[in-house]
Amino acid sequence: MLRWSKEKKLEAVLRLLRGESIDAVSRELGVESYRLEQWKEQALAATKSGLQARGSKDPLRSQLDAALKRVGELTMDLELMQIRCKRSGVSPFVRRRSKR
Repeated sequence: MLRWSKEKKLEAVLRLLRGESIDAVSRELGVESYRLEQWKEQALAATKSGLQARGSKDPLRSQLDAALKRVGELTMDLELMQIRCKRSGVSPFVRRRSKR
C-alpha cells in the first residue's frame, strides 16, 4: 500500500470539492473511491473544527466570559459578607446613625 502525504491527499480532496468526479480522480490517482471519500470527510471535519475554534476568540464572547467571571466573584464576596454579618449579629442592610 502506497502512503500518501497530506499535501497529496489535500490536492485530491480539493479536486473533489471543486466538482471533479470521484471516479475520474480515483482512476487517475489509482486510489479507491471509498478512500477518497474518507479523506474528504476527514478534511471537512477538520475544517469545521477549525472554524469553531476561531469562533471562540470572538471579542464579544471574551467580554461576556470576563463579565460572568466577575459576577461569580462578586456573588462569592456577597455570600461571605452575609455569613460574616450573620455571625457577628450585624445586618448589612440596616443604616447606622453616625456618632456625631
